[in-house]
Amino acid sequence: MFSTFAVVVVILLALVLGSLKVLREYERAVVFTFGRFHGVKGPGIVVIVPVAQQMVRVSLRTVVHDVPPQDVISRDNVSVKVNAVIYFRIIDPEKAVIQVENAHEATSQIAQTTLRSVLGQHELDEMLAERDKLNRDIQRILDQHTDAWGIKVANVEIKQVDLDEGMIRAIAKQAEAERQRRAKVINAEGELQASEKLMQAARVMQQQPQTLQLRYLQTLVEVAGDRASTIVFPLPMDLIEPLLRKPKAD
Repeated sequence: MFSTFAVVVVILLALVLGSLKVLREYERAVVFTFGRFHGVKGPGIVVIVPVAQQMVRVSLRTVVHDVPPQDVISRDNVSVKVNAVIYFRIIDPEKAVIQVENAHEATSQIAQTTLRSVLGQHELDEMLAERDKLNRDIQRILDQHTDAWGIKVANVEIKQVDLDEGMIRAIAKQAEAERQRRAKVINAEGELQASEKLMQAARVMQQQPQTLQLRYLQTLVEVAGDRASTIVFPLPMDLIEPLLRKPKAD
């Protein structure tokens, strides 16, 4: 009799302990009663009626998921491999359990297809230079798709865009040609500005002949100072003409 009572007590104690579930602060329990949705419980101690109720534990923490490299053909027909990372979390445990079989796997698959779809609408230069805009576009589209599953996509970051060797060489040549073009433009602009200044100086000297003679003498001084050899240069007649005139007789 005593042994039977002890067995009953042990069974009841096991049932009571088995019905008590402890959920952490970031966890929730989606409870079903005879297969029907009963409610979301937690955190803390949750009582589950044995046999009648079942519980699905859901984590609300942000998940960092690495999207594997995807083959993408850009709008200008360039084949690249792109990988990304997405940050998402469950905000509605009921939808995450009832509306989709595996919320994490579903989010991963929709992220891969969205990555290929969005990047395929842009050219290679945009993929390389406008990552912030592409990240926002992908995040917005993912968030719209996963909203029905109770999932919030917080952020998307394109990690790397891999090109083949031929495309890397082509981009390097394009960059070199662009640098040469800019150098020629800058040089031409400098020549234009210099010619305009020389034209202004010529106009001033034309109006004031004395400035031309002073400039001539200054150039001679500079040349004489730079070279130690003898320099022969023509002397303007304007300078010596006064010396050649005969003085008038008194």
